[in-house]
Amino acid sequence: QVQLVESGGGLVQAGDSLRLSCAASKTTLSSYTMGWFRQTPGKAREFVAAIRWTGGPTYYSDRAKGRFTISMDIAENTVYLQMNSLKPEDTAVYYCAATSASIVGLSSNYPYWGRGTQVTVSS
Repeated sequence: QVQLVESGGGLVQAGDSLRLSCAASKTTLSSYTMGWFRQTPGKAREFVAAIRWTGGPTYYSDRAKGRFTISMDIAENTVYLQMNSLKPEDTAVYYCAATSASIVGLSSNYPYWGRGTQVTVSS
């Protein structure tokens, strides 16, 4: 069983940065991919970014590419999402997830999820 706990969300202004963290409870995750998704009310969860537990490769949605960076600290069992130049449309609940599947952009491929952290970007 994998337990994931997100942190780092908050209220920021457009143009600001935030770094989200996801702490994983399971120490043996070398075959997993860690993903970040986001969701707004009434919409499906949207893929943001993913990274293999070994530290690479990384994957990004078109909306995240160039502004967001996913990384990880294997020693700390923690995955990060650095978000720069935030926009009001980035407002969402951000979820961390883990999968052993090879297709990383589909939320249905992820069996393990955190509870999410709210990110609100004001204009």
